[in-house]
Parts: sequence; structure tokens; C-alpha cells
Amino acid sequence: MSKPKILFVSHEILPFSPESHIAQTCRQMPQAVHERGKETRIFMPRFGKINERRHQLHEVIRLSGMNLIVDDSDHPLIIKVASIPQIRLQVYFIDNEEYFHRKSFLHDDKNNLFEDNDMRMIFFTKGVLETVKKLGWAPDIIHCHGWFSSLMPLYVKKLYGQDPHFADSKIVVSVYGQDFEGPVSKDIHKKVAFDGFEASDIDLLKKATHTEMMKNALKFDDGVIFGEEAASEDVKKFAQELEIPTLNQYAETDYLSATDEFFDHVLSVKSVLA
Repeated sequence: MSKPKILFVSHEILPFSPESHIAQTCRQMPQAVHERGKETRIFMPRFGKINERRHQLHEVIRLSGMNLIVDDSDHPLIIKVASIPQIRLQVYFIDNEEYFHRKSFLHDDKNNLFEDNDMRMIFFTKGVLETVKKLGWAPDIIHCHGWFSSLMPLYVKKLYGQDPHFADSKIVVSVYGQDFEGPVSKDIHKKVAFDGFEASDIDLLKKATHTEMMKNALKFDDGVIFGEEAASEDVKKFAQELEIPTLNQYAETDYLSATDEFFDHVLSVKSVLA
């Protein structure tokens, strides 16, 4: 029997981003799952604050070179890779000069969200999926962490669902505490709609608050992990209404083992859109 394949997607991973609960989780979890016999891949954006020399990033020529369409405009995709120190796990970085070379992550110097974070999210989502296709790798589970990867379930289930690389993929979403006020964008739903989704697929994106973004992700989700007790009560209630398999990671003494067992459970049940 082949090893289950787990794709981890996050905008924060130690040591490439500042220390946070998400960054620490996304550093520890792939290693723990790998050591328990699963095959893993890890993706994050190549933000401009990541020091390429220090972390020894290098471009993967065979994966780079395609253009991705975001809101009816072409943007070149560059793929870089680096290894997490002390462990034999690589991280793939989605790179683009316009979207990711600024010396900041998701906020400007006044701590406001960048106005084009919606475009960056779409580019990142499509970049991950197109790169996975080029790798010829079919993930059994795609584990999305936080709001920046919250479009991934929608794109996997509704746009890439017929692709053989993703036809059998299950989606697990990790929800954390709310880390911004207001909407990600006033018209993210219009930009996402350009890719051909039905209105009912993206109705919750019209408000595009942290809560609504996560709820829209859960509509296409096969399992939800609440990474922090401070996660939105509205999102928790929404998950209950949808009867999605749930793990309260913050309540587990050994959350790494609990997560690995949760993956096994998700793999054993019927997909939400099967």
C-alpha cells in the first residue's frame, strides 16, 4: 500500500516567517506526519522579507516559467525551494515579483492589509495547484492553514476537481484566531468569479471578513481543525451545521498524534462533494 500523501499549504512556516502559532504548527506538523509514515509536500509564498541567501532558496527551473491568469491578466510564476534545517523536508515557494517581492508579508508599514491581498491569494492558490500538477503528485489530503489559503478548498473542489491529480483529494482546513478587521477586499468575489464559479459557490466572499472567508472554505471542506480556542464561534457553529469532522487541536495534549489520526479518519470517510 502506498503512503498517504499530505500537501501542507500556509503563509507562515518557521524558520522562513516570524514565530507565531501558525508558523510553529506548520513547522512541526509536516515533520511529525512524515515521521509517522506519510509522504509530504509543503508550500508557502516567497515573501520579500525571506532572506534567500540565509535560507538557501534556489529556483526550480523545470517548475517555473508558466503564466497564471488572475482577474484577466497574466502573471509569471516562479518556483523556488529550500530545506527546513535539521530535517529532510523541502518547502516550495510560490514567487512573483509584483505580488511577493515587497519587504513585507500581508500588511503595510501602518499594519493595514495590502489592497491586493485578494489577487495574491488567487495567484498563490493557483500557483500551488499548477505546481503540484507539474510535480506529477496527487495529494490524498490538502491541509490549508489560515485565511490566506482559504480559497484553496473552493478551487480544488470546483475548478480542479476533474483533474486526476486532485479528483480524490480531501481538504482539511485549520482555523485560527481572527487576525484582521474588516474585509480582505471589497470585490474579491468578482475577481474569483472570473475563474467561472457559480454565484452560490462564492456568496460568502461578498463580505470577505475573516469569518466569512473561513466559512466559505468550510463549504468545500472534508475536515476542520480548530488550531486556537480563539477561533470564531460563528465558524465553529457553521462547521457543526455542516457536520464536518472536527478536531479541536488546542484541547489535545499531543496535538501532533491527534492530527495524524484525524487525517486517517478523514481519508476513511466520503468526500464532501463526492
